[in-house]
Amino acid sequence: MRISFNQKYQVNLNSILTAQERLQNASAKLDKQTKILTPSDDPSASARVVGLDQQISQMDQFKSNSIILKNSLGTEEAVLSNIRSTMDQARVLTLQLGNGALSQLDRNAVATQLKNMRSQIFDLMNQKDSDGGYLFSGFQDQRQAFTFEPTSGKYIYSGDEGQKKLQVSPTVTLPSNDSGKVVFEDVNARRKPTPPVASGGFSAATFETVNQSQFDEFYKQNYDGLNPLNNDFSVVVDASNNYEILRNGSSLTPSVTGSIAGSSDISFQGLKLKLTGAGPGQIDFSLKAPEKSNILNTLSDLISSVETSEVKGSKLTEAMADALIQIDGAAVKIDATISGIGGRQNLISNIEDGNTDLQITNKSFRADLYEIDYVEAITELTKQETALSAVQQTFNRVTSTSLFDYLR
Repeated sequence: MRISFNQKYQVNLNSILTAQERLQNASAKLDKQTKILTPSDDPSASARVVGLDQQISQMDQFKSNSIILKNSLGTEEAVLSNIRSTMDQARVLTLQLGNGALSQLDRNAVATQLKNMRSQIFDLMNQKDSDGGYLFSGFQDQRQAFTFEPTSGKYIYSGDEGQKKLQVSPTVTLPSNDSGKVVFEDVNARRKPTPPVASGGFSAATFETVNQSQFDEFYKQNYDGLNPLNNDFSVVVDASNNYEILRNGSSLTPSVTGSIAGSSDISFQGLKLKLTGAGPGQIDFSLKAPEKSNILNTLSDLISSVETSEVKGSKLTEAMADALIQIDGAAVKIDATISGIGGRQNLISNIEDGNTDLQITNKSFRADLYEIDYVEAITELTKQETALSAVQQTFNRVTSTSLFDYLR
């Protein structure tokens, strides 16, 4: 087979160019520290690397979300703990009001302290997070959570019931805040009947709660939100001062009867009804609809009662009982919220540990597929340099050989 002059040069040139390309690839892999310069180098590994890069990026975002979430929950926990501490102090002061030795001046001093505590709690309930949003406003974090309405003299909630959430793993999304509506507003006020209305031979009647737990249980079992008439009760006393308690005009089951002869008090489901006068007559009362109040309005009502000199004795006792029930109810809500925050924080820590392990595994697998082995890469580079040198020397030898060399 004869080889033309041009073919001889072209074959050797192609060999040199191929060797140069291989050397360049080996050098580029070493320079970029990768086994894969283009997807065609290893299509299967390239596809896996793309998937791993997405997972690694996703895990980085989950880690960032976890940090934001922990900071937000930590701030909320600190705020709620401060509110809880202030409420405990307010409870102690409320109990002190029951000291019969206190003068009106002393009570006013206590009222002043309660006002300061109310202001402190109001400020904490309107605390902002690190992004400048109100912690307890729900989704409406640019709107102040609680405001004072001068017309009604009440503190009202201006946010919503939403909870902002952040995803911390492929399947877990956790709330980063708690709505003030749930934490502070949905606190049951003290359950009690309406003031008794006396008629007939009775000129007056008053209620005293002697067992709040017993009345609360009776209320839960008997309050009818559908038919208000079933919440109406009557104490009917005949001329012999024998009485029966009726519900919506009908006898109770079992019937509740007795006599007030020699005593003007009637005990009923944790209540003591004190009567002035004698039968025949009737006393009417009802179960009040459930009410809710926040701690700010609870303290305001107590302060108003304390600052009114006419409110003393049983009236002051009732005002204190109202306040203590609501303070305790608010404390339970805050404790439950803090407990929930702690649960979320523990879950975040556990998820972070799992995410960290998975991230390490993904990066290790990616390194095996994508990152270069320096020993292998340097060996390959040296081999290609040697191959190129050999091809170049061969080219010189072949191109310098001709028929005239043999004739000489």
